[in-house]
Amino acid sequence: MFDKILIANRGEIALRVIRACREMGIGSVAVHSTADADAMHVRMADESVCIGPPSGAQSYLSVPAIISACEITGAQAIHPGYGFLSENANFVQIVEDHQLTFIGPSAEHIRVMGDKITAKDTMRKLGVPCVPGSDGGVPDLETARDVAKKIGYPVIIKATAGGGGRGMKVAKTAAELEIAFRTARSESKAAFGNDEVYMEKYLTTPRHIEVQIFGDGKGRAVHLGERDCSLQRRHQKVLEEAPGPSITPEQRARIGKVCADAVAAIGYSGAGTIEFLYENDEFYFIEMNTRLQVEHPVTEAVFGVDLVREQIRVAAGLPMEFNQDTLRLTGHAIEVRINAEKLPNFAPSPGTISQYHAPGGLGVRMDSALYDGYRIPPYYDSLIGKLIVHGRDRPEALARLERALGELIVDGVDTTIPLFNALLREEAVQTGGYNIHWLEHWLETNLG
Repeated sequence: MFDKILIANRGEIALRVIRACREMGIGSVAVHSTADADAMHVRMADESVCIGPPSGAQSYLSVPAIISACEITGAQAIHPGYGFLSENANFVQIVEDHQLTFIGPSAEHIRVMGDKITAKDTMRKLGVPCVPGSDGGVPDLETARDVAKKIGYPVIIKATAGGGGRGMKVAKTAAELEIAFRTARSESKAAFGNDEVYMEKYLTTPRHIEVQIFGDGKGRAVHLGERDCSLQRRHQKVLEEAPGPSITPEQRARIGKVCADAVAAIGYSGAGTIEFLYENDEFYFIEMNTRLQVEHPVTEAVFGVDLVREQIRVAAGLPMEFNQDTLRLTGHAIEVRINAEKLPNFAPSPGTISQYHAPGGLGVRMDSALYDGYRIPPYYDSLIGKLIVHGRDRPEALARLERALGELIVDGVDTTIPLFNALLREEAVQTGGYNIHWLEHWLETNLG
């Protein structure tokens, strides 16, 4: 087992890893920018190293600075959290070249799954159902027209190297295809330095279902059920829950086994998430995230496992502490992402926290790096906390979420807490009867 782990991240996810390290008796090293000198993850870690100025590109994305921090502190392994360098195959290779351990999958698996076309082709060959679409990249408008004619409108054009909704455009008719195609390519070029796009059939009322998998890197893997992440704004998740309210136990077992068998076949190591669009009782693969997800706590709640602890154990060469037969799904869990944003436009709202009080009680978990007097910097993602609740069933989890939101106090900045108070009053949210387009329509009607 490792003696010391460096966490190449910030905020609540850095705290999450530090807590796991402490419970395992492992020393922790926090890295931080000058803007994060007073951040909670810096206070909580056993050691800390400043790695650069406020800009993420010059600090949390600075590979030389992070490697140097390992050498200075004697850290033997790096946990990337999510975001930043967590899915950067070149970073993983550099880590390994310096005889350090990356707590996550191999550089090759990150590279394969990071390219949307290669990932889709790989998953199709492994028996994972995929959305009908182009066989690879679509180089020009004429090819795009041919693909659209073959699979039928509406279609969606996506950046091969994309993520977060950038480089993604929908064409509902042939008349809309040209502008959608050109816009997707230009956005992809600007955001990722790569204008290659591919095309898929655009599903009109799908849900976003993702399957949590975990592999030991030696040909053994399990699934830990699914999460429903259908409440989204601009392709960004807002609320996540497990299990999915529309998924039956039989469907869960079937798609879970398909996913576990697929990652076992390639020798995948650590945590990963296989994401699907789900419509008319069918699953369609869209991408795989080769890292820990923001919403991993809902899976931890319903299965009673510590995914970060398991990541560390597997990276150290130890066997998984569970197998498919010992995993039992119990109850229902929901997570809402609390952002420092001003409604109705969701504009970032950095500033100083004048008062912070986390909710508590049975089945309530608050993952946050906030504290009274903390100054939220303007340089990073606006996520400031994740409120997770667990109940015996979905109605109890919803009731617990409403109660916990009423206890949560975040003063000094605008937050998205009022959004969730409003959403919980909606019948579609209460019954789980929504799809990935529902929230956008609701926002236009209620906050537009």
